[in-house]
Amino acid sequence: MNGIGLHKGTLVRLVLKPADANTGIVFRRTDLETSDRAITDIPARYDSVIDATMCTTIGNAAGTKVATIEHLMAAVSALQIDNLLIEVDAEEVPVMDGSSDAFIALLDQAGQATLASPRRYIRVLEPIALEDGLRHGTLHPCDDGLRIELSIDFDNQVIGKQDLALTISPDSFRRELARSRTFGFLKDVEMLRSLGLAKGATLENAVVLDGEEVLNDGGLRSPDEFVRHKTLDAVGDLALAGAPILGCYNASRAGHAFNNQVLHALFANPDSWEYVTCDESVDVMADVPKMMVSAD
Repeated sequence: MNGIGLHKGTLVRLVLKPADANTGIVFRRTDLETSDRAITDIPARYDSVIDATMCTTIGNAAGTKVATIEHLMAAVSALQIDNLLIEVDAEEVPVMDGSSDAFIALLDQAGQATLASPRRYIRVLEPIALEDGLRHGTLHPCDDGLRIELSIDFDNQVIGKQDLALTISPDSFRRELARSRTFGFLKDVEMLRSLGLAKGATLENAVVLDGEEVLNDGGLRSPDEFVRHKTLDAVGDLALAGAPILGCYNASRAGHAFNNQVLHALFANPDSWEYVTCDESVDVMADVPKMMVSAD
């Protein structure tokens, strides 16, 4: 897949390759003049996040980084893919149309294989609460796999207050979230570009608002496309836990940085979570808790 990076504006080639069991999701930079995996490879984990300004960026000790991973990670996570090598020849994942739709199509085209190792999950045992100014969120136990309950509140009549609650499964993600696009405001473009951001943003890959007007031909894909996209972002950011989360994430005004802070808070408290495994492949996350065994 070829596309433009949302923030750097450069052409990027993305290649997805199978990976062995227990590899996890790994990003690999193929444009570097080395084959040293300590330099080229970055594990897609919460503790690899080095920046969360307007997008999620991961990096390694060698200084290698890959930005804007959240839309791809959301698709990978929602389709329950645990092991994957993601090759990019630039420091940003292509934005495509600003949603996860193209990544879902690419993953569907490639197909999936079930590996011999049991799937490992992270089960939330105790509530984790976090506040950061007007932002607040809680990650707490629930019996429905991963459930996200998100609210946003913008001083803009087109967006305003929006809420969405959704249990994440392959079907619900495809139906409710995958086509929701990233969004921004025309008044912020100059400022963002002065910071080296949004250089690749166009009406083809983002919803753009000029005051109370949506500039895109065709308008919105749904009246609440904004909260749907924020939920998509949360799915991608929570995928950096390193294994699927069994819990409910309830958050208000959360962004990439806040989502990452919640994961750090979770893993900083060993009593608040545990690993569990499932020996069967399941299509719907809500079926998972019935087949769980604790794992060290």
